[in-house]
Amino acid sequence: MNRILRTVFLILILCVTAGMACKKSAGNDYRMTEIRVDKTMLDLKPGESMQLRATAVPAVASQPNYQWTSANTAVATVTNGLVKALAAGETTVTVAASGITTIINVKVSLVPPVTNVYDDTVLKLTLRGADCPFAEYADYGIYIPTRTEQLRGVLVLQHGCGMEQFGITKTYDLQYRAFARKWKLAVIETALYGNCGGWRSPESGSGPALIKVLQQTATATSHNELNTVPWLLWGHSGGGHWTLGMLRAYPERILAAVCYSPAFDPQWEYPAAVSKVPVLTRHAGKNDGNDGGVLCQATSINAFRKLRDLDAPVSIALNESQNHNLSYIRYMAIPFYEAAMKQRLPATAGGVMKDLDRSQAWLGDTLTLQIYQESSYTGDKKGLCLLPDEASAKAWKEYYQTGTVEDKTAPPAPFNLKLTRQGENVELSWSADADIESGIKQFEIYKDGTLLGRVPESGNYQYFDLNGDNTITPAVAPMKYVFNGAANAAIAVRTINHFNLPSAKTEIQYTK
Repeated sequence: MNRILRTVFLILILCVTAGMACKKSAGNDYRMTEIRVDKTMLDLKPGESMQLRATAVPAVASQPNYQWTSANTAVATVTNGLVKALAAGETTVTVAASGITTIINVKVSLVPPVTNVYDDTVLKLTLRGADCPFAEYADYGIYIPTRTEQLRGVLVLQHGCGMEQFGITKTYDLQYRAFARKWKLAVIETALYGNCGGWRSPESGSGPALIKVLQQTATATSHNELNTVPWLLWGHSGGGHWTLGMLRAYPERILAAVCYSPAFDPQWEYPAAVSKVPVLTRHAGKNDGNDGGVLCQATSINAFRKLRDLDAPVSIALNESQNHNLSYIRYMAIPFYEAAMKQRLPATAGGVMKDLDRSQAWLGDTLTLQIYQESSYTGDKKGLCLLPDEASAKAWKEYYQTGTVEDKTAPPAPFNLKLTRQGENVELSWSADADIESGIKQFEIYKDGTLLGRVPESGNYQYFDLNGDNTITPAVAPMKYVFNGAANAAIAVRTINHFNLPSAKTEIQYTK
């Protein structure tokens, strides 16, 4: 009997100890480790206001009572996250809770914030109130690559649910800018603040809002062709749902579309006009967002089936080694867009989009990963992917097999090299276009043929995260390097892309 009692007592002790450990572990799991704010910096005019939103990380952490302060209340004040710009100058806003702080830089300017690079312009438009029934408010960042030449299209980048917290970043992305300059495209990125259930269907008003933003941008930039040029659409998760909805609502405006883990499996049917639009959809199978009605795998598969039943040029890719928030889809999307534009872009701005040349089309088998020229294939095509040309078919096969598309070409060489004396030192400055296929990882500086340094010395000059394709960092460092000017030397710089391929060196002679 005593032995039984001792055994029961030991079991009770073990259970209590385990429960305390679990409780401690759960408490640690739910403890806030970071305060994430939906904007990292503000650029306002006197009299303007902007509401900042703070979120505890991890998401399951209890939301604390945040304390907001401004370092210079003569420039801007803050109350419960609402920043009010008062006078020109700079300050910082700090949000704090439980010993954790996050700082937001605030600049108050007397003129609207416009960035000019080369002939480029970045604009920002915000919709509120009656103009924005689908969200609390909506920011649109617009990159215009040229002031004088006519634009030929618009690339629209729509984030997924909750990703608006990162704000506008892609209009500052050097890779997207190089792509836009090559093809004369405007780039529009959205940040729609509010529950994505309010905006993910274009009928909510988010579709007409895009048209309104294009109209306003056309007026502001004198690019009236923005009212008629075709669209390239890109959407992640809830944004992929939105992209499919836009495909249904505006097929005659869309040149091509890419869906990255589209969600919520819409049950609608598509009009016959969709059969002209090249579409690429990607999912991560069982590793994707499939629970709680998100249904990313089912969304991609069902959209592919419905569009192929219309003989539309649609392709599907499965990346089982990745997931809902991890993808190199940009490396597939850009060559896919280029293949579509080569065939479909109107000869002149405002002209009629062309149909794909089906004599150039290729098929892809998702079971065998074999590709075939459509014109020579004699079997049943409906279950096969249909891609614009051989190059895009080869890229699709590589992307399906490896989860990426390797860049095999060197980036463009730097240009506009300039030397400026700074006492005993010399500053080298230069300009560079990003590699359209894989961006800019780093610059290497050479002196008389020997590696002198790198910009940056470590890490990446600019890159994109693998979750929402957000650009890190939007504000890149100046293309500059300072060296000792004690002796004459041949100075050279070259660009390294994200597949570690170097450009040709561009050289300038330094004479003391």
